[in-house]
Amino acid sequence: MQKPISPRVHGMIDYGTSAAVAAAPAVFNLPKPATALFATLAATYTGISAFTNYPLSVKRAIPFRAHGAAELVSALALPALPWVLGFARHRTARNLCFGLAALTVTVAALTDWDAED
Repeated sequence: MQKPISPRVHGMIDYGTSAAVAAAPAVFNLPKPATALFATLAATYTGISAFTNYPLSVKRAIPFRAHGAAELVSALALPALPWVLGFARHRTARNLCFGLAALTVTVAALTDWDAED
């Protein structure tokens, strides 16, 4: 089965997700620990995207598959972070972590990691 997300589209999703994650604390009035997490995630996602070997990068230094592996690691950690960082009772912040994890896994599953773009 051919996967519908090309490296170029994956990059678009990455940068869009970074922007949404960066905006989330202000839009949803998140508590300080969640705000710090989302700022860190946005900066990290943007940095990794800028250096991934795909069409929308600034410098192609990180292999595309390594980029995907890093995303999956973050997706595995995200559901636990509201408890680890102490904001699990804040429903919106907690659910944003769950949603981001689900989005990350879904995009990874639909990305053609072997495509030349």
